[in-house]
Amino acid sequence: MGSSKTKNEYDKLQSKYLEVLAEMYPSIASASTEIINLQAILNLPKGTEHVLSDIHGEADQFFHVLKNGSGAVRAKIDDAFGNTLCMKDKKQLATLIYYPAEKLDLIEKQESELDDWYKITLHRLISVCKRVASKYTRSKVRKALPKDFAYVIEELINEKEEFMNKEAYYNGIIDTIIRVGRARAFIIELCELIQRLVIDHLHIVGDIYDRGTGAVEIMDHLMKYHSVDIQWGNHDLLWMGAAAGQEACIANVVRICARYGNMATLEDDYGINLLPLANFALEAYADDDCELFAVKPGIEAVSRVEEQTEMKMHKAISIIQFKLEGQLISRRPDFKMEKRRLLDKIDPEKGTVELDGNTYNLLDSKFPTIIWSDPYQLSQEEEKVMSRLVHNFKNCEKLQKHVQFLLKSGSLYLCYNRNLYYHGCVPLNADGTFREVYFQGQGYKGKALYDFIESNVRKGYYVDDTESEEKSYSKDLIWFAWSNENSPVFGKEKMATFERYFLGEPETQEERKDPYYRLIEDDKVSEQVCDNIIKEFGLDPEFSHIVNGHMPVKLKAGENPVKGNGKLFIIDGGFSKAYQKTTGIAGYTLVYNSFGLRLVTHLLFEGTEKAIMDETDICGNISVIQKLRDRQYVADTDNGQVLKQKIEDLELLLKAYRNGEIREQAVVK
Repeated sequence: MGSSKTKNEYDKLQSKYLEVLAEMYPSIASASTEIINLQAILNLPKGTEHVLSDIHGEADQFFHVLKNGSGAVRAKIDDAFGNTLCMKDKKQLATLIYYPAEKLDLIEKQESELDDWYKITLHRLISVCKRVASKYTRSKVRKALPKDFAYVIEELINEKEEFMNKEAYYNGIIDTIIRVGRARAFIIELCELIQRLVIDHLHIVGDIYDRGTGAVEIMDHLMKYHSVDIQWGNHDLLWMGAAAGQEACIANVVRICARYGNMATLEDDYGINLLPLANFALEAYADDDCELFAVKPGIEAVSRVEEQTEMKMHKAISIIQFKLEGQLISRRPDFKMEKRRLLDKIDPEKGTVELDGNTYNLLDSKFPTIIWSDPYQLSQEEEKVMSRLVHNFKNCEKLQKHVQFLLKSGSLYLCYNRNLYYHGCVPLNADGTFREVYFQGQGYKGKALYDFIESNVRKGYYVDDTESEEKSYSKDLIWFAWSNENSPVFGKEKMATFERYFLGEPETQEERKDPYYRLIEDDKVSEQVCDNIIKEFGLDPEFSHIVNGHMPVKLKAGENPVKGNGKLFIIDGGFSKAYQKTTGIAGYTLVYNSFGLRLVTHLLFEGTEKAIMDETDICGNISVIQKLRDRQYVADTDNGQVLKQKIEDLELLLKAYRNGEIREQAVVK
């Protein structure tokens, strides 16, 4: 009886669903047409996915990589022209596609026969555009076309060479574009269309923020990008916690900006008022030169007065951070971070600190704001500074929009087209099993740990009750994700911030990595470890790969980004200038197209102006790391599964029309 009732309920639900579907496809003809269209899409090659990680605010280099499609634009030029175009012309054409307005400014001053150059260039751009558009439906290309030139571009890129009787028609279009003075605008739109079509989907595997100065510009661009997802890195989570008003996260954000000479991101780009911090720092640390708190070497110099002010601000916010973190660790004993409460281990008279049973001399022992009977208590002035900062971060409209975009378009991990993307590592025990981490008495490991942390990140930002313990705990857990050894996006024994500032012994500054990193390097077990992780996230080790960043690959020291017998790719190759001396390169792009996976090595980017003037590029070695046995089509992708299900539903609707269960709607003319 129960089974019959369940079947009846299912039939009713299906009937209601088909009635809703019938509103969208009101006739046999419309439903049939959609089935034909969807089936055709399934037989197209899968779109090209590009994967980047650890961008760290390097906006110019990031935009250049998007513009050149990690070498895809040059490849399409080669496909289109082969040996019929010399290298000089190919380089000029590629640079024009990357930077059309800027390159046109130069060319228009140099060319004596500009109309002829326009005509030749338009024909070349149309040829490249045909190549990049060939794997998409006309409908998809049409949606990408610029409004002003949509009809003309569609006509030109769909020209068939065998129809010679249309040659005059197409040449007439190009001649008219030039004659009416629209060649420049048309070239720019064509170039931007090519850039748009060479990358079908973009994955950012964490760490958009910190280090470089362009994070805000990058976020603005990503918010307008046609297709993107983001796997949060620990630096992204830090800014998300700051936007939620978590005080320790805010202090860390300000400190890192000070350390890398990047206060402009806060003050100019986000409008965060740092004047209260500056006034406090100048007064509290008036007698302290704060020399240990100079910005990182290599940062553009500022005036000595400004530098001294920023050094004092840097030290002031660092001490505030250590106090706030000590308070947090005390109220969250389940984070198990008591060893990171170091202010109470300082002997102010001797100028020493106790660390892991050893005594070390401090490089700086001036702490005018610390009350030694209660070293983690903020002074009244520090309380005022933090109150203003919390207010400014929570009420910064631009920052809130960026963080809401990260929450909407991002996640802690992603399973996409058979591959697993995450920033950092899956916490493992020494034997390769998943490490269980406890929160409030409940254990989590593997995928469940990711899901628990992600849920709390969202609650920490979205829960309305600002006074609730649930909100407070979730916000604190965002800071946990930033810096705890059991956090999948951090994956180190400790964040040795205090030690890097105050201690000179290298062994104190060492940040021991999670066993994950040792195991994926072990030839005997790495593939099995990768297979276990892939299965844990519901994927098939026979077809799937892991893609992650976070730990820079020291290529010049002989490290290999490919691990686990081709199962795992670490794609942090030093996109950030801060890491390029260590890695020897300027980042990687993983490219996943219909034929397989390629790893693109980027050379040092010397600036947009040089790229335009000298027509230089940064794509170095392009290595095929896996060639697929069979070419991949849309039918093989996640979206293909969705389209197949829609086809099944439409076929049920056709059946319902034909057997009279649902009546076709009259077509109103």
